[in-house]
Amino acid sequence: MEGGAGATARMTTAEAVVATLIGHGLDTIYALPGVQNDLLFEALFKFSDRLRTVHTRHEQGAAYMALGAAMATGKPQAFAVVPGPGLLNAGAALLTAFATNAPVLGLIGQIPDADIGRDLGQLHEIRDQAGIVKRLVDHVELIRKPEQASAATARAMRAMRTGRPGPAALECAMDVWGKSGPVSLQAPLPIPQPRIDPSAIRRAAKLLGAAKRPLIICGGGAQDSSAEVTALSAMLQAPVLAFRRGRGVLDGRNPLSVTLPLGRDLWDEADVVLAVGTRLLIQFRQWGFDRDLKIVRIDADPKEHDRLHKPAVALTGDAKPILQSLLEELPAHNAKRAPRQAELQERQATWRKRFEKIAPQIAYLEAIRAELPDNGIFVEDITQMVFAARVVYPVYKPRTYLSPGFQDPLGLGFATALGAQAACPDTAVVAICGDGGFMFTATEMATAMRHRIPLVTIVFNDGAFGNVRRIQRERFGNRLIASDLVNPDFVAFGKSFGAEAVRARSPQQLRQALRRAFAHRDGPTLIEVPVGDLPSPWEFINSIEHRLIMAKGRGV
Repeated sequence: MEGGAGATARMTTAEAVVATLIGHGLDTIYALPGVQNDLLFEALFKFSDRLRTVHTRHEQGAAYMALGAAMATGKPQAFAVVPGPGLLNAGAALLTAFATNAPVLGLIGQIPDADIGRDLGQLHEIRDQAGIVKRLVDHVELIRKPEQASAATARAMRAMRTGRPGPAALECAMDVWGKSGPVSLQAPLPIPQPRIDPSAIRRAAKLLGAAKRPLIICGGGAQDSSAEVTALSAMLQAPVLAFRRGRGVLDGRNPLSVTLPLGRDLWDEADVVLAVGTRLLIQFRQWGFDRDLKIVRIDADPKEHDRLHKPAVALTGDAKPILQSLLEELPAHNAKRAPRQAELQERQATWRKRFEKIAPQIAYLEAIRAELPDNGIFVEDITQMVFAARVVYPVYKPRTYLSPGFQDPLGLGFATALGAQAACPDTAVVAICGDGGFMFTATEMATAMRHRIPLVTIVFNDGAFGNVRRIQRERFGNRLIASDLVNPDFVAFGKSFGAEAVRARSPQQLRQALRRAFAHRDGPTLIEVPVGDLPSPWEFINSIEHRLIMAKGRGV
């Protein structure tokens, strides 16, 4: 059982899978046990000195924790659940892993091997489980014997990091986990890398070098290319726009770093745009497109390049080496430009004045930013404070602003942040939740206590699904339905688990609570912040409302 990669030893299917995960660098699995996976957990026990099992109170908690760990580290993570209801409970996290290109591996149990597909009514049976999983992940495989287990696991690990990163799943029947046979552990398989086309690099460098008003737009695919984006921005004097998943690629303190509202203005002015690991959906579908605008796209997925509009230059592959090639080629073609820092500082000051409309949110976000270390991780849930954070909260480093991308599943924040904290135990992590979203996975407070995970969670409590309530008031004549909430005493709730829990009624009290919480690293802290109705930030996000602001600013 202790043989290295390539050595043959007699192992169970479960032991082969677990040993292969360890061989691929995993040190933690997030899991909820059940009868179909009993023998998988027996293997986890045998390897517990090398692979920690963090067990949760709900399958969505296990899967979201793996998601948070993958987003925070950029490295593959794994969770294990039973079939049927276990898989479906984990489904939203797998869907979000696909949306955020997070390498999350789901180990999904199955009914007895001979009964798969027979619709016999076995416990947790679900028709065509593999077909369901295929809609959520990039790669799925059913393990049917121990001899294939290690290779199948290695293929799944490779699939998660090939091309556009994303989730994968392995199914295994309950009576196959415990079967034993001769196993040769598979070492990590090479990750294929597309060849960088030097002629395309040259065309891109010429376009960018000749641009008068270049703009760089970063998405999640740029998160591991911070140094290259920073250097390219300085070389071109190009502002860098990031809305959610690209935040922190360029330090938010850099004058060339801009968020969505100013980015909308810069899009209208740009003559060449470099898009790095981003779909450009907002830009093409909401902002409009000038046919004279030249787009240079970098994306791991070749299908993404012309999904909405054919770019002038398409570069396929990992952003980092492509940007490195651009940086080598660009000096030969780069025109001299006046520095833009002062201009952009002035324009950002104008937007900060407009942001005064959401001053209550800004005051709390400034308190968080003041206490959270530069490398501290801010994790979104879907709540009023987060909508404002997407345009006003400064992010200093990559992988320190975790956003669920286009899925935006309400309630992911607390459990996802637990995973980020578990994977980054020496880094301060804060979950930003509303009272509605927090209650989706609030029972994972038991997980935080059991495994001593020092996450700090802030629950902004307005007694409602606040965004829904505002829409009903503003668009539907104040006809309120299904938006009011009955909540527990959140401080008492946290303390009932043995967690630190306090109430902060102002931004200053929140700063003090955070300071104490980040110093207390022996377990979780819950901070409740009671708030009333918060002003809407949507005029700074939605394109139509943005145009109205700009028209008013010009006196139209």
